[in-house]
Amino acid sequence: MARYTGPVCRLCRREGTKLYLKGDRCYTNKCAVDKRPYAPGQHGQGRRKLSEYGLQLREKQKVRRIYGINEKQFRRYFAEAERQKGVTGEILMRLLERRLDNVIYRLGFAASRPQARQLVLHGHVRVNGKKVNIPSYLVDLGDEVEIREKSKNLQIFQEAKEAARSVPQWLEVDLDQLKGKVVSFPSMEDLDIPVEAHLIVELYSR
Repeated sequence: MARYTGPVCRLCRREGTKLYLKGDRCYTNKCAVDKRPYAPGQHGQGRRKLSEYGLQLREKQKVRRIYGINEKQFRRYFAEAERQKGVTGEILMRLLERRLDNVIYRLGFAASRPQARQLVLHGHVRVNGKKVNIPSYLVDLGDEVEIREKSKNLQIFQEAKEAARSVPQWLEVDLDQLKGKVVSFPSMEDLDIPVEAHLIVELYSR
């Protein structure tokens, strides 16, 4: 299954909540969810009660779209979460939060996860001093993430310094040096979008 490259505001409207895929636009009155708070398409404004399966599916799709991953990738993450000890849904979300593209977004170096993915792919990111250009790379406790020296003067990073977004507690950031560190593993409380992970577990347990 190929990565979605269509209009991302359509995805937010389909899920009925802001997924913050457009960066700063999502915080303005131009946000499509605020302007048209109903699903896209001819029958988007029709009221339809979702079944139990429908609720589970929508939750899974919402999480997939937040992190920009396809179904095959998502199933691999779920399989890995099942193998580990603990609450499967929480472990799943922890794995997704540890993706390098998500960490770049969470540190405030990018305005959105899609933008962070592009920065990683283009080789602007270092982990523990080594170039990593794989968005799905999982950071570990104590890892240091930084923007390479030659890239620090790019406008996108100057804008990131000015925006100075809040950073979750599991990360430390030095915006002036465009560096960050993983100081703990993420928890469900650290998510910027409410997720009912147990619905995803129920979906794959059917």
